[in-house]
Amino acid sequence: MADAGTATLYRMVLPEHTCPFGVRAKQMLEAAGYDVDDRILLSREEVDAFKAEQGVATTPQIFIDGERIGGSDELERYLAQG
Repeated sequence: MADAGTATLYRMVLPEHTCPFGVRAKQMLEAAGYDVDDRILLSREEVDAFKAEQGVATTPQIFIDGERIGGSDELERYLAQG
C-alpha cells in the first residue's frame, strides 16, 4: 500500500490500563498505510494536561497532516471517506 502520510496519535497507556480505543486507532492507521507518530500519555496527569491543552474530553486523539481528526470513531469515519 502506498504511504498515506504521517499521523500523530496521542493515547493513554497507564500502568493499570491501556486504552483499547488507542490500540484500535493505531491499528486502523497502520492498516491504512500511515506512518504513526505514537505519543504515549503515561500518567493521569499527562492525560489530563493533554485534554485541557487540546480542549477535548477523551483520548485517543488523532492528527493527520496537522489536522485534528478526533478519536477512534471519528478516525474510522475519516478513513471510510477515503
